[in-house]
Amino acid sequence: MYTEQSLNTPFDYFPFVKRSLFIILTVLFAACGSDNDDESNLDDELRGIITAQNLTGDPSTDRALPDIEDPKAQLGMKLFFSKSLGGDLDAACVSCHHPMLGGGDALALPIGVDAEVEDLLGPGRLHKTSGEHFDGGPTVPRNSPTTFNIALWDSVLFHDGRVESLGKTPKMIGNDGLGIRTPDVAFGEVDTQAGQDLVEAQARFPVTSNEEMKNFSNFEGTDNTQVRQNLQQRLGNYGAPLGGSLAMNHWLAEFRAGFSAPDGTAEELITFGNITQAIAAYESSQVFVDTPWKAYVEGDDAAISDDAKRGAKLFFDSTDNGGANCSACHSGDFFTDEKFHVIAMAQVGRGKGDGEHGTEDFGRYRETHDETDKYAFRTPSLLNVTVTGPWGHAGGSSTLEQAIRTHLDPQAALDHYDFSELDPSIQTTDMVINTQNAIDKLQANRAAGMASMPELSLTDTQVTELLAFIDTLTDPCVTDLACMSQWVPSADDSDPDGLRIHAIDGNGKHL
Repeated sequence: MYTEQSLNTPFDYFPFVKRSLFIILTVLFAACGSDNDDESNLDDELRGIITAQNLTGDPSTDRALPDIEDPKAQLGMKLFFSKSLGGDLDAACVSCHHPMLGGGDALALPIGVDAEVEDLLGPGRLHKTSGEHFDGGPTVPRNSPTTFNIALWDSVLFHDGRVESLGKTPKMIGNDGLGIRTPDVAFGEVDTQAGQDLVEAQARFPVTSNEEMKNFSNFEGTDNTQVRQNLQQRLGNYGAPLGGSLAMNHWLAEFRAGFSAPDGTAEELITFGNITQAIAAYESSQVFVDTPWKAYVEGDDAAISDDAKRGAKLFFDSTDNGGANCSACHSGDFFTDEKFHVIAMAQVGRGKGDGEHGTEDFGRYRETHDETDKYAFRTPSLLNVTVTGPWGHAGGSSTLEQAIRTHLDPQAALDHYDFSELDPSIQTTDMVINTQNAIDKLQANRAAGMASMPELSLTDTQVTELLAFIDTLTDPCVTDLACMSQWVPSADDSDPDGLRIHAIDGNGKHL
């Protein structure tokens, strides 16, 4: 039987070494325990925040959302990818909103109609020199909002909120009956033709924009109502649509399947209201909320890294508590308050015709004509934001880090702006003065106590931690070709008019 005294080890002969090793091991074990305690405390603090802010991780809860396999969503997908909805048959909804490009186009500013190569989407898509209003740069003045999770918006759509719910019950007309306002009616009025929800309402407008889909030839001189009438007649093969009928047209069979009406006539089924219903069903099926953050909120402590946890705490904590208070605007499970704020992101591109030179964009002011809304834009959702760049209402931030640092110090961001990161075709002649005007407005709002974006300073480490947290808000599906293929027509899917966009990137690779 061995006893402690009988064990013949080197430590019996070197008591000092034995005591020193014991001390070192004790310190190491204590340090490991401290790290575990710190991590546990961080989780405890975050779970306290989650409870206090009533977060579930899933903003799609209790919503009736279509599945991509639903017949109406399948019809919507075919419409979404068809150039038959473009006035001159050269642009489709997907031209600026491809599922493999983050539900947008991966461009600072879009090229809708008159592209050099119609099927080339994303970087490399250019405005052809023979196109209307050619000036060498992008034709659309604002960055393409993502269609991902579009059905989760309750109050407003578009950067300036020009499609908005007027009711106490967001999104649906239903319970309070106050309805939806669109650009077809005066500010604050109800558009009785808007459809049943915000997604349907917004789907009525890209086809009426000269630069996005309408173009300047077939439908020149027509108003919004006439554009929509011509499109329904074009697809329905009835009436006398401007620009003539489609050379190939099998849309009636598609609408019969999509609306489960095997005996329906073209006049009954192929209406613009049904066109937008189907497109809205397709867009609303793009629900991507299965994020690492959601897994963490639901109880998996290992779902996100320690850096991301520190970033989350920084994101949610108030400035009084040492945080960045990002959640004051990027609030709730959808990470947006759906309101409008002056941030002074870079103003590049053609602008919206505002200001002395016509190259500014006054944002929400264009709708409300309230001076406090000048240069204010809608708070974007941060779900899947890592794949929806470039960022800002005009796509002026080429990286998320740049976007964050612009929030922190827009003046420094402007003073050190790296124009080489922009596509050289983008119009920047008035960029400095236009962006400075927005910064001056932000400073004036701060001086008047009206700014929602206070001055804030973060260390490089804190910015890195914020980025780590934001990365956890992306659903892995949106970067997985196999997963996203459900939202892209396959070679086996019917092509009702032969006008489908077969998207390629700048290298000729199919998206």
